[in-house]
Amino acid sequence: MKIAESEPKTEATQMNHPKIVSETEWLVARKDLLTREKELTRFRDEVSRHRRELPWVKVEKEYLFDGPDGKETLSDLFDGRSQLIVYHFMFGPGWEEGCQSCSYLADHFDGANWHLPHRDVTFVVVSRAPLSELETYKKRMGWRFKWVSSHGNDFNFDYHVSTTEKEKAKEEMFYNYETAGLIGDEMPGLSVFYKDKNGDVFHTYSTYARGLDTLVGTYNFLDLVPKGRDEDRDSTMDWVRRHDDYEKGA
Repeated sequence: MKIAESEPKTEATQMNHPKIVSETEWLVARKDLLTREKELTRFRDEVSRHRRELPWVKVEKEYLFDGPDGKETLSDLFDGRSQLIVYHFMFGPGWEEGCQSCSYLADHFDGANWHLPHRDVTFVVVSRAPLSELETYKKRMGWRFKWVSSHGNDFNFDYHVSTTEKEKAKEEMFYNYETAGLIGDEMPGLSVFYKDKNGDVFHTYSTYARGLDTLVGTYNFLDLVPKGRDEDRDSTMDWVRRHDDYEKGA
């Protein structure tokens, strides 16, 4: 979708210029902020602890995915490890290319994936588009992570990132743990699974919408600079492009 061009912003309209102070005054303000940052860190650690303590749900249904090495079950995707992270990438059957915003997130995956296997974690991306379409787009983007297709199974529907025909008929969908108006056929999300020594698989966690912010290293960098994310409040990611589209001026 083409974003309407707007008049270039001047520095004055881009941000409210803070007052200029001495180094001593700045240090006082910075140490006050440091106190708040430490509070946030401790609170984040506490939330993470509660996340790890969530109850689990045993996965009873069999899912068969199309992957680069052939057909694989959900259990196979663990690749010998006990923990599995699945990113639900918005890419439906027949789409010409993957979701622009999901592509923005996906640009951050490969760096983390150098390290995750060394902490007993396997990372996989799942979409409903056929495998051939996923692999073509993956090659275009230059990504390395494993991407499998759930085309033909209920995985995306069961984890509430793809709308069912029944939901479309009602023009409402269950997403991010609430029923609301229909947004689209595909939505982003992340789900976590654990496999025990008996081979039983459990769903431990899923998150959607702003819960995915933690995956976006670029946002963490932007949060450090004076202009911040500098996004339109009503369309927060309208500036994002697929990384090979920026030079095209898309």
